[in-house]
Amino acid sequence: MTLSLRTVGLSALGLAIVAGLMSTAFGTDPIAVDMARLDRGDLSVTVNAEGKTRIRDIYEVAAPIGGTVQRLPVEIGDAVIADETIVAQIVPAAPPLLDARSRAQAEAVLHEAQASVEFARSEQASTKAVEDYAQTQMERAEALVNSGTASLTHLEDAGQKLAVAQALHASAKARLEMSLATVDRARAALEEPDLVEANSDCCLPILSPADGVVVAINGNSERPVQAGAPLLSVGDPHDLEIVVDLLSSEATRLSAGAPARIERWGGAALEARLKLIEPAARTVVSALGIEEQRVDAVLDFTSPSADWAGLGEAFAVFVRIVEWHSADVLLIPLSAVFQRDGQWFTYQNQGGFAQEVAIELGRRDGRHAEVLSGIDVGDEVVMHPPDSVIDGAEIVQRQQS
Repeated sequence: MTLSLRTVGLSALGLAIVAGLMSTAFGTDPIAVDMARLDRGDLSVTVNAEGKTRIRDIYEVAAPIGGTVQRLPVEIGDAVIADETIVAQIVPAAPPLLDARSRAQAEAVLHEAQASVEFARSEQASTKAVEDYAQTQMERAEALVNSGTASLTHLEDAGQKLAVAQALHASAKARLEMSLATVDRARAALEEPDLVEANSDCCLPILSPADGVVVAINGNSERPVQAGAPLLSVGDPHDLEIVVDLLSSEATRLSAGAPARIERWGGAALEARLKLIEPAARTVVSALGIEEQRVDAVLDFTSPSADWAGLGEAFAVFVRIVEWHSADVLLIPLSAVFQRDGQWFTYQNQGGFAQEVAIELGRRDGRHAEVLSGIDVGDEVVMHPPDSVIDGAEIVQRQQS
């Protein structure tokens, strides 16, 4: 049976419509993704940590004697001048009151000392008489020798006896002085506290040990203190350094002189330089109960002091210490790479289709990585690839809303 031309045409049209409907129903649209074009740039690998400022040299002022410290004449923030500004005044401690037994013992010591004085005076008088007699004998021997009736040996014997007598007299005088001092000490032990205070100066002034300001005070009020008790601290707030608490494993990757960036302190970012890493670490238990070895790193500001004039003692800062830096490396966003079986991959845009490419990465910071091989400058890679993106999938740039 012969088909008419009209029937053939209508059949072909119907088949085309059916094919179009099937393509629409079962076909897939390109996957919308974000893409980035690779370029070269700076990359810095840093060790990041919280830190705090501290005055380089803090002078702790302590009580040199026991007594009562009066209300301090300075407050925190007051400027002080070395060896001029009085920062504290201490009334020396009064001797304690004696109980009956102690008083009896002190009186017995006084009586013993007074008796020793009498003995020393008698001994001094005795030795003085011996010295006078030896002097007379010496003069007599000299006269006999001069007249030729006595030998020179007789004169030497008289001189030797005079020297011994003089030494004994001098010893007796010294013993008397010692006995008198013992009496004074015994009497002082028996004096009442009111009498001691009346005979002494009111206060012992303590001067500032350095120029600067008062940065801390251990109590403003008048109170009794022991010798060595801390009173206040003095330092120069314009002479600051930064202390950062690091894991010892991080500290070993750094070296003195490394540049650093200071952020999150309340102003514009500042520049600093690593001065030293302290030689001894310490064990610290973290919030998770894990023991960690931590060590302090000390940094000096390199920015002008006017830029960080608002900082003071123990202010919080965030520090980025540069471990490694290069000014010209091929960079890829870390959000565009993934790892499988120890190998790094990325999806590269090849004419609208995703191609899985194996790459080799070098140094990394928190956002970018250094590309050593696998892709080149100008290549486009898929950012944050969803699970629907596989090797060979059709992709298209997401439209920005």
